[in-house]
Amino acid sequence: MPAKQPQEMAEAAVKTGAGKTRRTWDKVFVSAFLAGAYISFGGLVAITVSSGMDAGTWGTLPTLFTGAAFSLGLVLVLVAGSDLLTGNMMLVPMGAMRGKIRFTDVTLNLTLVLLGNLVGALFVAFFLAVQTGVIGSAGSEAGTSAALTYERLAGIAQGKAVENTAWETFLRAVGCNWLVCLAVWMSLAATNVSGKILAIFFPIMAFVAMGFDHVVANMFFLPAAIFAGVPELGWDDTLVNWLLAGAGNLVGAVIFVGTAYWYLFLKDQPTEDDEQAEQPQPERA
Repeated sequence: MPAKQPQEMAEAAVKTGAGKTRRTWDKVFVSAFLAGAYISFGGLVAITVSSGMDAGTWGTLPTLFTGAAFSLGLVLVLVAGSDLLTGNMMLVPMGAMRGKIRFTDVTLNLTLVLLGNLVGALFVAFFLAVQTGVIGSAGSEAGTSAALTYERLAGIAQGKAVENTAWETFLRAVGCNWLVCLAVWMSLAATNVSGKILAIFFPIMAFVAMGFDHVVANMFFLPAAIFAGVPELGWDDTLVNWLLAGAGNLVGAVIFVGTAYWYLFLKDQPTEDDEQAEQPQPERA
């Protein structure tokens, strides 16, 4: 089958977004838990494959490996099926813009998905990253894989939570979710799994390589660093980062993707209800 055209993609986005609000809260939460875990798996493998790559030798190439590996997270989310906050920030508001759901439905869905993503990310960070020893600690023996992953995680976490200004973090989050939502948007055009993976890979690789901030990814990186004992990093820094990253991600999703494509392809198009209302009604005897 040929790929969907942008008009069809927009209608698919609306249908998907509206459908996400029409499930029981427990199914939404479990789906969101899985997405938080999947993004964390992407973060964990990204740390693993890029650790030990000295910048003096490799330059900025480790960020390319990090981005390529991290794309696993969104592949799992979209192909296996789950609810990711950053994607829902685009899809669910589009359903409201089209009049399929209420804006209160948008708020409730995003809040529940946020909580589920957080629990999933914390679970992987504590049990599967730190408790397994995949991520080492400050006391890990130098040169071991545990020490190398610890150093890589520490560099990522301190850069996101301590070194960047609030304005930088917000703008990086805007750029991040612009690209993430483009990955979600383009995946709607694909009619097979390989097409979805290809659509996802490049935008995700790009945002990670540029060091942009994804709030759900940071729900993994920063707590994992705290659990591993990275110095000069606390929960106060983490919460501030999540607030700034979440706000920037919301702007990137709603303004630059959701509203932009709603305006281009849906604003002046009649809805199904409008079309049915225009149908001539049978005359009564």
